[in-house]
Amino acid sequence: MIPSSTYRVQFGPGMGFDRAKQVATYLHRLGVGALYASPLLQATPGSTHGYDVTDPTSTSAGLGGAVAREVLQHRLRELGMGFVVDIVPNHVGISIPQANPWWWDVLRHGRESAHAAKFDIDWSRAPILVPVLGDEDGLDQLTVDGDHLVYYEHIFPIAPGTAGGTPREVHDRQHYRLAHWRTANTDLNYRRFFDITTLAAVRVEDPEVFEATHREVLSWGVDGLRIDHPDGLSDPGGYLRRLREAAPEAWIVVEKILGVGESLPVSWPVAGTTGYDALREVCGLFIDPSGEPPNPSSLQFLEDHCKVAAARTLLRAEVRRINALLPFDDEDTVIELLSMFPVYRSYLPEGRAALEQAASTSPQAAEIARLMLADPHGELATRVQQTSGMVMAKGVEDTAFYRYNRFVALNEVGGDPSRFGVSPAEFHAAMQAREAGSPATMTALSTHDTKRSEDVRARLAALSEVEFETAFARWTQARPLPERSLTRLGWQTLVGTYPISADRLREYLAKAAKEAKVATSWVDGNPEVDKAIAAWPDDVFGDAGLMAEVTELVDRITPAGWSNSLGQKLMQLAGPGVPDVYQGTELWDFSLVDPDNRRPVDFEQRAALLARVDDGWLPDIDASGAAKLLVTTRTLRLRRDRPELFTGYRPVPAQGPAAEHVTAFARNGVVAVCTRLPIGLDNAGGWRDTVLPLPAGEWTDVITGRPVAANPLLSELLSSYPVALVVRS
Repeated sequence: MIPSSTYRVQFGPGMGFDRAKQVATYLHRLGVGALYASPLLQATPGSTHGYDVTDPTSTSAGLGGAVAREVLQHRLRELGMGFVVDIVPNHVGISIPQANPWWWDVLRHGRESAHAAKFDIDWSRAPILVPVLGDEDGLDQLTVDGDHLVYYEHIFPIAPGTAGGTPREVHDRQHYRLAHWRTANTDLNYRRFFDITTLAAVRVEDPEVFEATHREVLSWGVDGLRIDHPDGLSDPGGYLRRLREAAPEAWIVVEKILGVGESLPVSWPVAGTTGYDALREVCGLFIDPSGEPPNPSSLQFLEDHCKVAAARTLLRAEVRRINALLPFDDEDTVIELLSMFPVYRSYLPEGRAALEQAASTSPQAAEIARLMLADPHGELATRVQQTSGMVMAKGVEDTAFYRYNRFVALNEVGGDPSRFGVSPAEFHAAMQAREAGSPATMTALSTHDTKRSEDVRARLAALSEVEFETAFARWTQARPLPERSLTRLGWQTLVGTYPISADRLREYLAKAAKEAKVATSWVDGNPEVDKAIAAWPDDVFGDAGLMAEVTELVDRITPAGWSNSLGQKLMQLAGPGVPDVYQGTELWDFSLVDPDNRRPVDFEQRAALLARVDDGWLPDIDASGAAKLLVTTRTLRLRRDRPELFTGYRPVPAQGPAAEHVTAFARNGVVAVCTRLPIGLDNAGGWRDTVLPLPAGEWTDVITGRPVAANPLLSELLSSYPVALVVRS
């Protein structure tokens, strides 16, 4: 079943199946087509997200168990809603090894374990994984690495005189734990999710492993599946074809990060992606290209540098495993090849051009590519392609996008911060391509992985319409952070989220600084830098003169930010694809990267506002965000109740002196209209006699309920809200 729309709910503490059943009634009233759930299988105890599945054969007990899940599904069916579930085929959680029956059995029995083949372990490097069964047993099996014992992800100094003996410092035995160590080169013998040692990859390409990991979730009879991180799989296409055979009627979308202009492999039997490509296109439409700040450096050079660093350090174990497959020893060339992919990965034989581009830098890299092409499904080709995506993610998403802070509204997964905005022509071309090629793909504006929410980006887009560099320079001189690019990020974050609390800003900047890995990092923390970052929010908020300037700028751009928020919401909800609403974003939501975007949502507040809207209230555009709720519910309900309207796509150009400030498109009997660059519009004198040419007939704006004449003046059509959704009566 292809849903009319989805609503992403983050399950975890405070949001189990019983609570979701209560929320489902509100979602139905809102107009949502399907509840879209984060992973629901048994995960690490206390997990706040569910991506660390420990037992794929059972429903999460912490969320309420199988019976409560079935009750939720029954309620959704009663409401006529679908059920879409996020699944994680690439890896499982092992941070508490006893909680993962398969992993614990491998630790106890090694290669002889009945579950050994489920994991991607290089047994030639064993023994690396060692069970610790209690306060005494097994401790003498630990290996010391220099002056430190690596005990899971915590490094314990060894007291004098204990090297080579039993390190008593690890007698913190509140429960049985796995001990593992890295050998003298910090190497590992199992594949991970990126560089996260507590997430171990599984060999889902094996039919028996596929069956074991998918039997439970496929038995639930869900309507759709969201596939997490397909690029980590050895054969994503093969996996998806097997999944399609097992779930022939399911709506399937994949968390595939596409580069600008890149398309999904045509052989994948899926509806499309999870929508980061649409996010870039919609958000970019509201950025003023004339406000492009100076370019401090080459983004491409920075990305290449960060990818090399990620391959050489964080992912060195994967590099060495690839190098061991070569007929020559050349880790530097392996790193070079992995770092030069223009996209996340290839899927040989598909994507060969990306491999050839990456291999064009040297004869040695070309030789590795030749070996891969000679056996495109062999281990060398498989591991290079799996790892290139990891290098891209860790080097670009998690490093370069925290350093290149020229204009951070552009720094999103799947984005290109060097491209300053999206023109209306590019936007329409992308929408037409989506309608023609993947009309059932998911589209998104905010997700659990976005670095900032849609409303933060919308306000920052308004910043592109005003001069802000002078103020930033003055503030930076008064209150700098320890690192220049972090300071620029700090001011944009403050302006984009204000009134943010000091605690939230402090936590975000601490994470951003460590991800950037310039002045401090997760591995090599700098206590003095960390202390200065922690003090910055209070120092800034305590500077009355500076904060007066900050609030003055925020007040100036906030109305334009609201206009942009409503505009991008309508463009996404009414446009091609299946729109997803991330939890809570039917009101203004000024969240930052996780865990900030997993804060509890006040559904009772939203239900109360929706009841007022249903009673005929047309809210003002103000801090309550009720205007966004109005636009969201009217559009979602129309999609659900009249799906035949939302087919086809045709740009509708306005006519008149302010035509460049409106973007509109027609589908099959419905026209979506939004204001673009509202500050520039006001500065130019408003709409004046600009009109939107509509065919003759009777039209109604479903947002306001008012009749609309043919060829309406935009000053009349958009008199109450900066958007309109016009339907032929």
